Amino acid sequence: MRKNKFSIVADENIPYLQQMFAEYGDITTVNGRTLEAAQLQGVDILLVRSVTKVTEQLLAQSSIRFVGSATIGTDHIDLAFLKRAGVVFSNAPGCNADAVVEYDLCCISHLLAQSNEDLIDKTIAIIGVGNVGQRLADRLAAIGVKKVLLNDPPRAQQESGFDSLDYVLEHADIIAVHTPLIKTGPFSSHHLLKLAELSRLKPNAILLNAGRGATIKEADLLTFLSQRTDVRVVLDVWEHEPQVDPQLAKRVAIATPHIAGYSLEGRVRGTFMLKAALSRFLEEPLDCQLNDFLPVPEIANVHLNPAFTPLSMMSLVYDPYRDDRALRVTLDRPNQAAAFDLLRKNYRSRREFSTLALTSEQPDNLRHMFNLGFSQG
Repeated sequence: MRKNKFSIVADENIPYLQQMFAEYGDITTVNGRTLEAAQLQGVDILLVRSVTKVTEQLLAQSSIRFVGSATIGTDHIDLAFLKRAGVVFSNAPGCNADAVVEYDLCCISHLLAQSNEDLIDKTIAIIGVGNVGQRLADRLAAIGVKKVLLNDPPRAQQESGFDSLDYVLEHADIIAVHTPLIKTGPFSSHHLLKLAELSRLKPNAILLNAGRGATIKEADLLTFLSQRTDVRVVLDVWEHEPQVDPQLAKRVAIATPHIAGYSLEGRVRGTFMLKAALSRFLEEPLDCQLNDFLPVPEIANVHLNPAFTPLSMMSLVYDPYRDDRALRVTLDRPNQAAAFDLLRKNYRSRREFSTLALTSEQPDNLRHMFNLGFSQG
């Protein structure tokens, strides 16, 4: 039995919260988007997601010692204040990177199938080569994509192999945007893609943003799409979310409610990474593993005949049009922003490619699938 019990406030949408943190003390769940300073009086530990702005104003009168964010990014956290205040901070970089990569692959593969094109033959640009971008590049290389272009100015300062933004926009058939949101300084990504940049896209290009909404200036994107109906756009993130511009959403090929990283593995891994960080902070051993919390997948094994298509297996794990339809239903509602949050809160248990084990009487046919991330049965 733990001697010291802590007071914990946590976003109600953090998955497996009780299972992982109940041992540390009493948990009060809150709406992370409307959290106020008064709710943090006498609290020791705060656990949030990206919808909560953790600022000096929010924490100044609290006794919080540890802040954890079950997310990759930190643009919602005042890191300088936490450091000055002696508050330990931890987040979950890379927790859902594989889920976002697989979202990209599913969306792109669906769009290419509609025009009878092959992903292998395309030149793909990745803007922002961090946890997600690098894993996407590695996965594309593994399946033999013709050419992958990389744009990441901060990394280009120290490493070779990167191209300018103008170059990748002009030469890529498919552009995947995965930058963090940086609002100031030489590497600002806020409104990185405006009308001038969008106008550089090749005919029939595919533009996908599953990074941060404000990377693309939405007003300019709407103008651009009214002029360039050949370009197909996939948006999982929105500049003013949870408010979605219905006119823009109606012009994009696939529109989803910021769920690219919402695989069960990714979400639970984010919570587990915070549990591990809190254990280190408390100088206590971690006596469990991530797999202890993951259920058996609904479909775990599939035997394929020689006529299978990769897209059929990808769709079996994840169909982006299901999320697209769910979002579009909300676009004309007066409470659209609240509906956006509900879609995320009530998101189903989507699994990752690795949870599906494949077998075939001709195993050589499965090499491509294993390179995509599926498991060997």
